[in-house]
Amino acid sequence: MKLAVHNIKGKTTKKEISLSNEIFGIEPNNHAIYLDVKQYLAAQRSGTHKTKGRSEVKGSRRKLRKQKGSGAARVGDIKNPLFRGGGRVFGPQPRNYAFKINKKVKRIARKSALSHKAKDNCILILEDFNFDKPSTRSYNNFLSNFNLVDNKTVLVMSETNKNILLSSRNLKNSRVVLASELNTYDVMSASKLMFTESSFSEIEKIYNS
Repeated sequence: MKLAVHNIKGKTTKKEISLSNEIFGIEPNNHAIYLDVKQYLAAQRSGTHKTKGRSEVKGSRRKLRKQKGSGAARVGDIKNPLFRGGGRVFGPQPRNYAFKINKKVKRIARKSALSHKAKDNCILILEDFNFDKPSTRSYNNFLSNFNLVDNKTVLVMSETNKNILLSSRNLKNSRVVLASELNTYDVMSASKLMFTESSFSEIEKIYNS
């Protein structure tokens, strides 16, 4: 498959780029995509949830009433979980939600995600560009040239560009990532995946190595 290269004004140039079948033309493995996205979302969880148990809540350890003879159920101290203000039984504790999946599965997942986007014609190739200064308006105008202002877009770049990164930061549906940091979640969640020419070459180096 060949794609035309566009400039940031939305115009087609005379250049074309061929999509590698080994990256953008494989039979997608949906289960690998599921595992990679699940791992990414799990790693985003802070895991700082915490409730106080019986030994942690503030209160006296004095036994409230004698064990027998009251006619009511036996109770211990005021920190009993059955009382209001007592400790919680089996409450959530801080934990790490991250888990491991094999590198081969990650590679298959990302190639599968890219193949899905290529099949759905959701990939756009752009000439390398830059802004003179950070400007949200400039980035918004760039998106409007492709009628993508209301769409979720991911722009993939080969190296960090501070002006472009800062220009896109205030736009809710726009994300800028490096080719080396592109993940399955970003690919699958984007309505349009935009590569600069240099980042496209970087992607081919990463996944063909």
